[in-house]
Amino acid sequence: MSDVFAVDLALDLSPTVPEAVLAHLRRHVEGDSADDGSGEADWPDFVPLLSGRGPAARIGGLLTGQLFQSTEQWSLTARQEIHAELLPDLLALAEMLAFNAKTEGVIGQVRFYEDDIPELLVNRSGTLVRMPLREAEPSASRHLP
Repeated sequence: MSDVFAVDLALDLSPTVPEAVLAHLRRHVEGDSADDGSGEADWPDFVPLLSGRGPAARIGGLLTGQLFQSTEQWSLTARQEIHAELLPDLLALAEMLAFNAKTEGVIGQVRFYEDDIPELLVNRSGTLVRMPLREAEPSASRHLP
């Protein structure tokens, strides 16, 4: 058994997102360990969290991550496997994304790979809220159309 989490992120960033935030995010998405002027090259423990590509080892499907610039905003979509020891780093990144997000509401989810039910990552006015979901009561699911 391994301690792997499935992570999905999908959000639009504010048009005024600072360049330092974009540079940090690019390093996570592109897996670049070179010095980009942010001073992060001096961090020997930096691990790019959104740079996995190809078949996922545990969660099925593909690992992906893309940061795209349109005329109005930056958009991020990522699906990754994150080891448990990197989860605090991922949550710190999600907090930074929520603070700079144009998207309100759900911006992602995190799920232990053996579990069926994820925890939602929600942007509430620039603050990351982690919202654990739970299984519906059997009697409540019978009343659904």
